[in-house]
Amino acid sequence: MDRHTAEPEVSDLPGENARAWVDYHHEFAAPSTYVYEFVWDHTAPAEGPFCTDVDGNVLMDFTSHVAAAPLGYNNPKIMDKLGEFDLVDPLKIAGQDFYVSDGNPPGESKFPGTSGLMDRITAISETFDMGTVFMSNSGAEAVENAMKIGYDHNPMAKYAFTFEGAFHGRTLGALSLNRSKAVYRKRFPEVASVHDLPFCSCEGAPAFCECGYFAGDESAFRKKIDPKTGHVDPEEVAFLMLEPIQGEGGYRFPSEAFARDIAAVTEEYDITLIADEIQSGVGRTGEWWASEHYPFDPDVITSAKGLRVGATISDAEVFPDEKSRISSTWGAGDFLAAAQGAFTIDAIAEHDLLDNATERGRQFQETVRDADLHGVKNIRGKGLMLGMDFESSELRDDVVAAAFQRGLLLLACGHKTLRVLPPMDVTEREIELGASLLTDAIEAVN
Repeated sequence: MDRHTAEPEVSDLPGENARAWVDYHHEFAAPSTYVYEFVWDHTAPAEGPFCTDVDGNVLMDFTSHVAAAPLGYNNPKIMDKLGEFDLVDPLKIAGQDFYVSDGNPPGESKFPGTSGLMDRITAISETFDMGTVFMSNSGAEAVENAMKIGYDHNPMAKYAFTFEGAFHGRTLGALSLNRSKAVYRKRFPEVASVHDLPFCSCEGAPAFCECGYFAGDESAFRKKIDPKTGHVDPEEVAFLMLEPIQGEGGYRFPSEAFARDIAAVTEEYDITLIADEIQSGVGRTGEWWASEHYPFDPDVITSAKGLRVGATISDAEVFPDEKSRISSTWGAGDFLAAAQGAFTIDAIAEHDLLDNATERGRQFQETVRDADLHGVKNIRGKGLMLGMDFESSELRDDVVAAAFQRGLLLLACGHKTLRVLPPMDVTEREIELGASLLTDAIEAVN
């Protein structure tokens, strides 16, 4: 496949082979979240946003596996380095403090394992003076560990804060912070004493705030923890967890007034601020961390997806100093995944992909706005974390289906939002092509 000239080429979707694979998969799989009857043929040509399914259809993937494949498929920026590595067994070792090396001195390894990945993570987190990492398998585990260190860091900890629309994972602790869809939490036990606040994305805030975060002279957060009139003692707050940009909740971007208030209140009352950067981090927004776009400085960052493994990142003073207070039998033990994460960070830095994300994201927004599409509103984004709203969820879903039939993979989120996540090295031609396919799909269903 020549990425420079490739285009989607589809016939019947899903094809006969795809239907057979989907049926086979569902013989064994528990019910979960299924989006497409698209079956990637990993032996067929694929590069960047382009992939081939088991019926020979060539598609363009603007989902990046929900930001978990930041450079798309078989990207030479990563694969060329991995191609020099002979697979070994075991690839998965026992945990963070079971060490692995290729025999070279520290910092000089050709194939970085967990140590090399943590080195790179702390380097891209210098803005927030974070030099300590705990590795894990997934984003939910990263969130769980962030919660634990938040409670441990404050010996009086009792309460926690989350936001309406939040999604932080599906383990029981993380579910306690979710406020997006009822199906995620109903009938499951939860961590007690978690309060929620409106996530303010109101353009006119604070004067014109429709969500309720700003009402009167003080924000909802400040009112709740006011030492004299509030009902939550700020000294008993373990943490406030915030997605700098809400993902599953609908690609909601915080208002500047909201971001300033979060920064001011957490600093004034010395409340641990945890930034969930699992979807927005590792360069997706044009900065290493989406938090860098806003005035708040997180005390803890959770990361995964584009990092290929889970990571809880902070300063050494925030982490528990008691041995075994946090641990994980298989956490961060996948040598290959650690190398993928390290090479992803290297590729973003070496190929100026932060700037590319900013430029190509701007191009996409301008192109779609200029098309003046019926039923589309509030086109928005930072870098290549892009969203747009539709007049109804039905119209949004119809657009996703119509785009699929044209060979463009997209994902829904929130109630009527479409999210667009091209690979971070997406080209000008690929943005034009993807935007054209999306435009055709929208016009076809209107």
